[in-house]
Amino acid sequence: MKAGITTTLLHADRRQPIEHGAVHKPMHVSAAYRYDNVNDLVAVFQGTRSGFSYARQGTPTTAALENKITLLEDGLGTVSFATGMAALAGIFTTLLRAGDHVVSSQYIFGNTNSLFGTLQALGVSVSMVDATDAGAVAAALRPETRLVFVETIANPGVQVADLSGIGELCAEHGLLYVVDNTLTTPYLFQPKRVGAGLVVNSLTKYIGGHGNALGGAVTDVGGFDWRRYPNIHDIYRNGNPASWGLTQIRKKGLRDQGATLSSEAAHRIAVGAETLALRMERACHNALGLARWLAQRPEVARVNYPGLASHTEHRRATSCFRAGGPRGEPRYGALLSFELRQGLDCLALLNHLQVVILSTHLGDTRTLALPAAHTIYYEMGPERRAQMGVADSLVRVSVGIEDTADLIDDFEQALMKIQSDAGA
Repeated sequence: MKAGITTTLLHADRRQPIEHGAVHKPMHVSAAYRYDNVNDLVAVFQGTRSGFSYARQGTPTTAALENKITLLEDGLGTVSFATGMAALAGIFTTLLRAGDHVVSSQYIFGNTNSLFGTLQALGVSVSMVDATDAGAVAAALRPETRLVFVETIANPGVQVADLSGIGELCAEHGLLYVVDNTLTTPYLFQPKRVGAGLVVNSLTKYIGGHGNALGGAVTDVGGFDWRRYPNIHDIYRNGNPASWGLTQIRKKGLRDQGATLSSEAAHRIAVGAETLALRMERACHNALGLARWLAQRPEVARVNYPGLASHTEHRRATSCFRAGGPRGEPRYGALLSFELRQGLDCLALLNHLQVVILSTHLGDTRTLALPAAHTIYYEMGPERRAQMGVADSLVRVSVGIEDTADLIDDFEQALMKIQSDAGA
């Protein structure tokens, strides 16, 4: 029998023996691991047998979490990192060299944009394009293009990339397709279905879900033939070719750079992930309800949410993002943004909120909001923000699992106060 997502997560640890009959994989905090026979230690170091050598490359606790993410993404294997940004850096710095070219969506997280700036300073060319149109990606390809990168739902403008069209394009040209699945999670979408090779998840967000642990993951979902990739080091071109990319990412991106996920954080994320489906259902329900309500308010000029029929990629989102897999009902994520009409101050609005928390995080059980242009996208400057559709009045809302009516009431009282202030 093929179990559902929650059953799979709840019982994933039990697929392997757990010490003392525990139902959760315990925290292993040892930095070093001993072997009675030195030949076994050598075999672990050389990768001819499984095991642990030094905690910088992983522990039994991080391995248990990696197994859960692999199951969620229906992948071949996963490497965990200390943060989602470390996971992205582990991919790009490991698989790219000076002279290589990347095509990326222009609608990406601010820190990812900053990371691409670092890569450009190291000699990697990056073309930013409108990834809602696979044709724009195709037009940017060059002979030296190595990979294409997109986010499923963009932050904070919530544009939806042409995920299947870009997947077909990458397959046609033999390109590595890297998809950041953070805002949808494997509960709503599995990038494997559109031909992705590597999938990134910031475990800090919805998968962990409680804002109490940082983490990131890279999962190989089997959509790319690593024998075709020129930047795999000779030492990693042995054994099953399907493992070459992930092995290089673990050795060069994790071991050498040291962005190790701690066992304590891995344990918290693994336990938090058990309620992923329940939390995503509630948060998506709340987001749709709040988006529909905001869209009717006279103080609001625009609402960005894929669940609204007015959203440019609404039909695409309806087709792609489904709860629990392809046969589930459409869900549109738990992130939305909106702009106030001219003359109203978004900072004043945020200061009037009482239930919603003013915070830079997203994917929490609690609803969080911030002024995007003034905070997480400030360093980009006005020209780049305009390219991404980040207006000065844009408010980003990461919707949590509170009672829907309480969220609406909170925004209503805040909107009424700024309307009153403007009238005065």
